[in-house]
Parts: sequence; structure tokens; C-alpha cells
Amino acid sequence: MSTEALTTAEPGFFRRVIIFLREVRAEIAKVTWPSRDEIRKATTVIVIFVTALGLLIGLMDAIFQFIFVKMPTRIF
Repeated sequence: MSTEALTTAEPGFFRRVIIFLREVRAEIAKVTWPSRDEIRKATTVIVIFVTALGLLIGLMDAIFQFIFVKMPTRIF
């Protein structure tokens, strides 16, 4: 059995939390944050895309409802 394993103690819980938070702060400092203009443009594109997709799904729902629900009742 190695004496090195017995003498090397793992840091306590609170020390590990402090180390973790320091590493998080260091990583956050490396992040390149988008400008307000970039955020505004991306948000606009997303809102337009989601609205268009919602309208498309609503239109498809109306078409399928007509084909599979209303049309058969008119035929029979």
C-alpha cells in the first residue's frame, strides 16, 4: 500500500465549491457576448420564423380537418 495515497487528502466540500466557482468565473470571462444589435436581429428572425411556422401548421391543420372530417360527412 502506498503511503502517498494516505497522506494526500482531498479538499473539503466548501473548498471544492470555492474552486468550482472560481473556475466558472474564469470561463465566463472567456465568453464573447453578442452585442444588443446582434441579439435584436436574432430575436427578430426567431419571432418571424416561429410565427410563419405557426401559421403553416394552422393552415395544414385546417386543410387536413376539411379533408378528413368535414368532407366525408358531406359525402355520406
